Amino acid sequence: MLHTPGNPVTAHRPGVLHSKKQQHWVETESRRYIPAPQESVIGVIVHRSAEAYRVDLGSAHLATLDALAFEGATKRNRPALKVGNLVYARVSLANRDMDPELECFDATTRKADGFGELKDGFMVECSLGTCRKLLDSTHFLLPALAQKFPFEVAVGVNGRVWVRAGSTKATIGVSRAIQMLDNRRTSDEEVASYIQQMDV
Repeated sequence: MLHTPGNPVTAHRPGVLHSKKQQHWVETESRRYIPAPQESVIGVIVHRSAEAYRVDLGSAHLATLDALAFEGATKRNRPALKVGNLVYARVSLANRDMDPELECFDATTRKADGFGELKDGFMVECSLGTCRKLLDSTHFLLPALAQKFPFEVAVGVNGRVWVRAGSTKATIGVSRAIQMLDNRRTSDEEVASYIQQMDV
């Protein structure tokens, strides 16, 4: 949504308008991500150089991740990411005239706080709307899965979710539940029933 002084707030993407306290947003079923500052995203390393990485976010342009944009990174001590590796990052800069820039630390504390390379696991691609549902602490899916078995999850607002559980079967089970949630023809009741019947 866009607001300029003296003018009403206007939506620049189609979708459903939601409001919560002082927050307002448009939930879209789009799969094309448009980067915005401070959003958490999951990216794929597609190119590396001595100073930076180029990262695919599923948006129109590749993002840049500086090789020193990690907690405690120095010229002598920094992550050695490879093409194909996944990273959980924060968009530090996004505007129409420049490629997006990423950082793998919290803007306030400069600590990793979960950002960085995502090792092992499996990445699920889904709609931006599904990712926003998973980021809502009141949504049923992730808590229901957590009652069945322990697992790790990273949700990017760019339509990507990374999952890692104690076994391949459990990882596939979580991924399948997310894919079912993303399917508009599957009801929440059907997803909940699938989770209830999971045997891992």
